[in-house]
Amino acid sequence: MFSLDHLTFRYQPYPIGLATPLFPADRYRQLVAAYPTADHFERSRIGVKYVLSDRVRRRQYFRFLERTPVWNEFYRWVRSDAFIRHLLDALKEHDLQLPYCQRSSVQRYLRHLAFGLRGRPDHRGSLRSRFEFSMLPADGGEVIPHTDAPGKVVTLVLPMVADGEWDPAVGGATAVNVPKHARLMFNRMNNKAGFDDVDVVHSLPFLPNQAVVFLRTYNSWHSVQPMTAPGSPQMRRTVTINVLEA
Repeated sequence: MFSLDHLTFRYQPYPIGLATPLFPADRYRQLVAAYPTADHFERSRIGVKYVLSDRVRRRQYFRFLERTPVWNEFYRWVRSDAFIRHLLDALKEHDLQLPYCQRSSVQRYLRHLAFGLRGRPDHRGSLRSRFEFSMLPADGGEVIPHTDAPGKVVTLVLPMVADGEWDPAVGGATAVNVPKHARLMFNRMNNKAGFDDVDVVHSLPFLPNQAVVFLRTYNSWHSVQPMTAPGSPQMRRTVTINVLEA
């Protein structure tokens, strides 16, 4: 479905990377053209954000996938063991080896037969994955500084806008943050902070056909700074893939 062959990383203050191009050009255009319309979404309680997912408007989410073949294929790829192995292999190539081993369903079944219900002790766990559609309005959209929920392991943020559709002057970049106060540095429980509580040390511009990839750590502070384009109809459309502990 997409390739992480062009992934590059920065390692400070935490590992965050960029993969571009991500999709074959034709596939990316198909996904953008078939992105769900605004009436599918619900406003999130966190920041100025609209969401469609398996947890927010769940029925509409799965109905949309069933009726949209290109996104249904994307869903099946993201939920597969093959996708997670592809991601883990790509991270390992950048010296980011994680303590997980994504066995296939057949391998898990054979392991069950060989070692019984209790299984064989293994320090390497499995992962699961999900994704959501989300939109931020250019007129007032933002995502407040946070580090992501404790169960998350890796996050990928994929812009879903056509070439020339988004004006970078509006904003929308993924901001890498460092707290101004040392007491906020350790944030395993994903407490939120204000924009005035953090510095922006790096920004990854919001551009078509790429993925921002970052590991969830105790200090993986990030945000989308408030966008101020009064009256603009533009939407920062994304797909966010979360890889979580199973």
